[in-house]
Amino acid sequence: MAASRKLSFYRASILSPWDDKRADYWPDGVIVTQPASKTRPATITDILPYNEACERYVEDFARSNLYEYPDSLIIPGFFDMHFHWVQDDVRLMPKDSLLEWLAKYTFPTEAKYASKSYAKTKARKFFQRLLSVGTIGGACYSSIHDHALDEAFNYAQGDLLIGNVLMTQESPAALAQTPKQALGAALRGMKRYKKRYVLTPRFAIATDPATMARTALEADRRGIFKQTHLSETPAEIDFVLKLYKKMKGFERVKSYTELYHKVGMLGERSLMGHAIHLKPAELKLLKKTNTALVHCPTSNAPLRQRGLGSGLFDYQKVEKQGIRWALGSDIGGGPFLSMLDVMDSFLRQHKKAGRGDATALKALYRATLAGAEILGVDERTGSLAPGKEASFVVLRAPAKRYRSGEAHLRAVLAAVKDRAHFDRCVRATFLAGKQVSA
Repeated sequence: MAASRKLSFYRASILSPWDDKRADYWPDGVIVTQPASKTRPATITDILPYNEACERYVEDFARSNLYEYPDSLIIPGFFDMHFHWVQDDVRLMPKDSLLEWLAKYTFPTEAKYASKSYAKTKARKFFQRLLSVGTIGGACYSSIHDHALDEAFNYAQGDLLIGNVLMTQESPAALAQTPKQALGAALRGMKRYKKRYVLTPRFAIATDPATMARTALEADRRGIFKQTHLSETPAEIDFVLKLYKKMKGFERVKSYTELYHKVGMLGERSLMGHAIHLKPAELKLLKKTNTALVHCPTSNAPLRQRGLGSGLFDYQKVEKQGIRWALGSDIGGGPFLSMLDVMDSFLRQHKKAGRGDATALKALYRATLAGAEILGVDERTGSLAPGKEASFVVLRAPAKRYRSGEAHLRAVLAAVKDRAHFDRCVRATFLAGKQVSA
């Protein structure tokens, strides 16, 4: 091949998933990238073993375009499909049950975002930290405040959808909106940010059905994603059904999922967070509407593991129905921002539950490419392959060679003894060829 000063080379072990069971793995590999042009971002042109790269690109190596990462594993950038950037400060606060935790800690914290200066300061720090842990895509909840949403978009990078929560009933005074205010906020977000915006009724308790129905219709007209929470705890489900059976037109609603279907919140561009306590009929309805689910293992973990004790998502039942799903951190129900912590928690919890197919490769797929597939951006990101954007994460790894990507990734996770230290595993994050965190 003719020499080129434009190519860049990144040497490390490389692992990229295809699905739950298959992945490409190079124990000693090189990612070859070309820089951005006026019409396209920086892209991957080749991935190959180091010894082959030395022969094929020998003249380029001589020009010092090779960046070597010893004792490292390169993987795709993470997609965190359910998290609240405005809940960063409540991640480690005491937890008992979902509804009590919201009332005691979460709502008072989100109310602080009424301050424009506070929101700006928090957004700048949060979204830089998000890149530092390797997250380059996903779906994010903001507060009710328009300016907090604006600040989030000012600082967010990558394929992040963000929406301001709608709260028109059963909400504290500091966060309560009228239906007119909620509709106005949603329409402004859709108009200004278009498909980067995600319609976000907080959940059926906090958003009245008429507001959900009207805004969902507007989102569908524009091809905009929708997100909310579904069946996180039995107490939440009981509250929802008792509340809605008193409302006209909902007296005979049999489930939380049916309620969302009735107001137009389900569909191929819908993300339902948690979805733990579901009946067979609900799973069938989710499949019928092609709704995607988000499993948040660190948030739903037992209290002793710093979760809310909500229960364990049964991905086997979900997959049996053919329902799409991916992983999310659910910051601040989840205690740590790193998707590596989410993957590790996924493995530990499902292993304890006896699910032998809960592998590290499955966790990686559900934390990267599965999210990109749900958002419809997988043709250009979510995995590492020629033609895709040069977006990847360089992880610190044990100084050892492994025969498989599964073994290598498990070793990376096992090397971290304190969960808080997963945040330190990322050596560098690259987004479309640009190093955005080191």
